[in-house]
Amino acid sequence: MMSNDSRFQKIYSQGTLSVVEIWIDTLTGVNYLFHRDGNAAGFTPLLDPDGKPVVTK
Repeated sequence: MMSNDSRFQKIYSQGTLSVVEIWIDTLTGVNYLFHRDGNAAGFTPLLDPDGKPVVTK
C-alpha cells in the first residue's frame, strides 16, 4: 500500500489481467491514466474534452 508521503496516489483501479488505474500527482494535482495488459503498459496524463490535463485540487 502507498504511504501518505508518496508523490503519486492511486484513486481508481479496475481489472486484474487488463488493468486500468487513475493516479494523482499530489504535488501538481495532475491526473494520470495507467493501463497494463500482459507485458505492455502505459502511463499518460488524463485529458478533458478540450485536451487539457485533468487537475484535482
